[in-house]
Amino acid sequence: MINSHQFQQAAKQFRAGRISLKEFTDLVIHAQPARKPNEAAVSTKVSETEVSSPVSQAEVSPSMILPRAVDAHKGDFGRVLAIGGSSEMAGAIGLTSMAALRSGAGLVRAMVPREIQAVVAGWSPCLMTVGVDSEKGQIGDGSELDIALHCQWSDAIAIGPGMGRSVELDHWVSKIYRDAEEPMVVDADALNALAEANAGLESHAGLRVLTPHPGEFRKLAGSSSTDRQELENQAKKMAADASLVIVLKGSRTYVTNGDLEYRNVSGNPGMATAGSGDVLTGVIAALLGQGMSALDAAVTGVFLHGNAGDVATESIGQASVIATDILNSLSVAFKKQVKATEKTIGF
Repeated sequence: MINSHQFQQAAKQFRAGRISLKEFTDLVIHAQPARKPNEAAVSTKVSETEVSSPVSQAEVSPSMILPRAVDAHKGDFGRVLAIGGSSEMAGAIGLTSMAALRSGAGLVRAMVPREIQAVVAGWSPCLMTVGVDSEKGQIGDGSELDIALHCQWSDAIAIGPGMGRSVELDHWVSKIYRDAEEPMVVDADALNALAEANAGLESHAGLRVLTPHPGEFRKLAGSSSTDRQELENQAKKMAADASLVIVLKGSRTYVTNGDLEYRNVSGNPGMATAGSGDVLTGVIAALLGQGMSALDAAVTGVFLHGNAGDVATESIGQASVIATDILNSLSVAFKKQVKATEKTIGF
């Protein structure tokens, strides 16, 4: 353990954004040196008997959520840009945006087609919106939009929920995926866009987390397999080859960066409902914006999202759970994680 002075210095580094949440907790609990910015920060445990083994098995676990400093302000907790929505699916990007806010993001800006801007803004007065030109109810090709400026404003990007499909969008999404330097969560129609455009998943300027369900993953991988273990094997290889994190959703959601892997232990069948994945996208984006590594954010986000689903199910039963119930239960899931952190750290 570190002394009081070292703790205060580490806290200042964290609030200033110079170290991530996981790096801070490692410093506090294990007195480990801070990692390099792009180095994975997920907790790992390797037994002594495994050290000499040709293949070491690492135990990946969700990160702790620290109590907030008394002098914290919204700039300390990241800015999330959520891109998506269409006239037929305005709710999806609303769920993502609100989940990011409920997961601690200091500021959230939703970029949506202009005709649904008022609908999305109506989710909460705490949510900022940007209405952009559209075609057939979907975001247009972005020719008149300075997307780079909006991306640079953000600390993390969530793209895809409710976006819809078009050839123009396929190429637009592929360009953002390739060029944006900010950490990005790619979900739903943005995943389909990358698959349709044959985008090189390895070509990206920043951290990337892909959150496909099995059908979306098969499109990305060009696979016809329906065997879960085979899909997980393919996901691990894809993550390694493209230097990204994949969240393969489903029962015991599988998360991997191509090296480490995690199978989620929270959640229940009641979460198999429209919009549940949109909430998860917002949670992971918020954690990325708060400085977690891509693998940390994915693992912790999946765990907390599942916990929120468990809280909702305890209240109303599996059959009646809808995505807004999961969204509204995030506060309880985060509160539990903070209490667990306080118990571990001892303050």
